[in-house]
Amino acid sequence: MSIFNEGLQVVNVGLPLIVEGVPSGQVTQLDWRPPAFGDAEVARLALALDSPETDEANANAIGIVQRVRPQLTRVRPASEVVPGIADGRMLLHAGPPIEWERMCGPMRGALIGATLFENWAETPEEAESLLDSGQIKVEPCHHHGAVGPMAGVLAPSMPVFVVTDPSDGRFAFASLNEGLGKVLRFGAYDEEVISRLVWMRDILGPILDRTLQSFGSIDITSLIGQALSMGDEGHNRNVAATSLLTRRLAPTIAALEPSSDAIAVLNFLAGNDHFALNISMASAKLSMDAALGIDKSTLVTAMARNGVEFGLRVAGTGEQWFTTAVGPADGLFFPGYGPEDANPDLGDSAITETMGLGGFAMAASPAITQFVGGTPSDAIAATRSMRRITLGPHPAYPLPPMNFTGSPSGIDVLKVLDTGVLPLINTGIAHKTAGIGQIGAGIVTAPPEVFLSAARALAKARGIG
Repeated sequence: MSIFNEGLQVVNVGLPLIVEGVPSGQVTQLDWRPPAFGDAEVARLALALDSPETDEANANAIGIVQRVRPQLTRVRPASEVVPGIADGRMLLHAGPPIEWERMCGPMRGALIGATLFENWAETPEEAESLLDSGQIKVEPCHHHGAVGPMAGVLAPSMPVFVVTDPSDGRFAFASLNEGLGKVLRFGAYDEEVISRLVWMRDILGPILDRTLQSFGSIDITSLIGQALSMGDEGHNRNVAATSLLTRRLAPTIAALEPSSDAIAVLNFLAGNDHFALNISMASAKLSMDAALGIDKSTLVTAMARNGVEFGLRVAGTGEQWFTTAVGPADGLFFPGYGPEDANPDLGDSAITETMGLGGFAMAASPAITQFVGGTPSDAIAATRSMRRITLGPHPAYPLPPMNFTGSPSGIDVLKVLDTGVLPLINTGIAHKTAGIGQIGAGIVTAPPEVFLSAARALAKARGIG
């Protein structure tokens, strides 16, 4: 019994309440959780999947992803460049596949607005009738090499960023960011929204395209890497990236004619701190898609939400989606709003976290904690926790507060199942009613069910039963 005559040191692997009576200075709390979130069958499958072949496949996959250097080359109408969108009447949306009948309010509103914008209908009621009857097809952006924030709705006439991988000629696309306030991506479709979309189609898109043709392509990896050192995290905070982009393009824009249009474009960029978000998303999409179909790899290649379901894709299972119900974000609400007003999480913007930005790079952006909740130390802790579930740091995304170590990059399904740590996603919070818009911002975690489903499918593909 002599050990109890000395200072007692306790290591607790259970719930913290077990050692509530022990002075905190004497307790080390081990962050251990049952593997595979307590699912014994999946835990066994995950153990069998964890092999040298998997390690080799994952090293290959993350190497391919991190070597992609996306270039912003053009801004063109979606009908000219996005595969399949011009085949009949088609609109694209964020997240995994979902039928019109099951869509949430903001996404239904955005699709109605896009139908009006395309002049396929003259009234919201007529637009809704066309969508109800299936005369307008709706498919995920991800199925057409594209991504979109929040509702993510993309119509054929809308201008899109064209992002290219010069090493293999692949493309990815994203809509242009409308700014904050009453916007299509939150389901608004009144005259103000449609007029802005028309201006973006007729003025903003063509001027940006002419500018890029004159200026040359923009190296997005370099742009984001510099922005991370200036306080961005590549998802909810894009002030630095937008400023850097505008600074590079402004002299060329200013020289264009008519000068009144050039001034209008510069004013729009100056007032839209989120403009670079969609470029970041297209860049991440292009990079992650490079790993699609790599046999035996457990690397996550996409996370996306449609306001009803959360969807996950994994390299080793190609274009297959693993889905489950999605919940609302936990965060800060604008005055007058609360959790009861929030729509479940939606948008393709979690592709940034899939790449290693957003919630994974929060350490670079202390200011983001004022927007999504928490403190700067919480942001650093969040980035550290994401190291536990990723394949390695991204060499092009050094984070100053982490001694310039690269941002955690490449979510590994097996590491998520082993640690019980779920990917963090920075996100805006939309009102559940179409058109009201953003009512807050916060953090959401990917649901465990999609990782359990992915593990079962990966095991089945390899004949592990």
